Amino acid sequence: MTDAVTALAERNCVPCRGGVPPLDAAATAALQAQVDGWTLWYADEAHPHPKSPLYGALRKRYTLANFAQALDLVNRIGAIAEAQNHHPDLGLAWGRVDVEIWTHKIRGLTESDFIFAAKCDRAFADLHAATA
Repeated sequence: MTDAVTALAERNCVPCRGGVPPLDAAATAALQAQVDGWTLWYADEAHPHPKSPLYGALRKRYTLANFAQALDLVNRIGAIAEAQNHHPDLGLAWGRVDVEIWTHKIRGLTESDFIFAAKCDRAFADLHAATA
């Protein structure tokens, strides 16, 4: 993990009560540069759900050796989500975990989303180190 990712991972997510604007493009770009491999995604007419990330979401796919490791990563991310009170959308399949993060109350990105992304990367690195 890079120093920037480690620094973000050490911070805590701040609960969003709503009423705050999502990050602007400059702030999003600055924070995205501090996490590895996370892509930005925006909802469109094809995703009309009222809770969809209209103002941006982060996405990443982790590739693992098998289903057991993928499940282990989901459980690790789930524990982080509960501890941080910041809950991503997770997809589990054989050998992969898909993570999508955004602040649901504002349908966009906050600094906490990038903090959580860094924590996911640390969980993946820890799992990889434990199974190597």
